[in-house]
Amino acid sequence: MSQHRSLRTSSATATKRNVLKRFERVDLLKKRGQWKEGDRVLGLRKTKPDA
Repeated sequence: MSQHRSLRTSSATATKRNVLKRFERVDLLKKRGQWKEGDRVLGLRKTKPDA
């Protein structure tokens, strides 16, 4: 039995997401130098994903 085409995720994962997971936001802030060890994980600043 085949899977309905609306349930396939292969093309959906390749697109740019607007919302990042918390660990992705922390990694991005670390890379930008805006987050250091010991900072709170809750209440992170807003970030836009890299293009």
